[in-house]
Amino acid sequence: MSGPVAVSKYDPFARLLHWLVVLLLIAQYIVAWTMPGIHRGTRPEGLIVVHLDLGAFIIAVMIVRVIWRMVRKEPDVVDGTPFTRGVAYLTHGLLYLLLIVQPLMGWANASSRGWQVTLFGIDLPALSPKGSTIGHTLGDAHRVFAWVMLVVIGLHVAAALYHHFFLRDRVLRRMA
Repeated sequence: MSGPVAVSKYDPFARLLHWLVVLLLIAQYIVAWTMPGIHRGTRPEGLIVVHLDLGAFIIAVMIVRVIWRMVRKEPDVVDGTPFTRGVAYLTHGLLYLLLIVQPLMGWANASSRGWQVTLFGIDLPALSPKGSTIGHTLGDAHRVFAWVMLVVIGLHVAAALYHHFFLRDRVLRRMA
């Protein structure tokens, strides 16, 4: 690739949604790492409730983000090899999937414990019955996929920084 390539930006609302998700994820991981361990008989109090609320809000923002992406034109495609474009497409798709499925697994686990999940004070329906083995299993998967999501986020950030500092193609500025 020779020299910087002109790259159009995402629209302001898409950028707002992107950075809102970033802030929510930072908050969510801080809360998750500092909240008490969840075991049989744990009550949904304090940071656990904050974790549930943040998860529900992440789902809501991601639904808006997916709808916005479907109805709005994306910026111009960045030059690159078919392989690098494919990796970028796969990484973005995996991020979107994880950002929706991950909180849904946590919600199903909370439901299986009999905990109420709310969004802006509105009770959301249970995703699994109280005592559900599937809900508890999804809670175990929720913990594992939290680490998977961190790896994918790390790849996403590393790729953005690689574009900015090595390729100097202004890709990073699409979300600035």
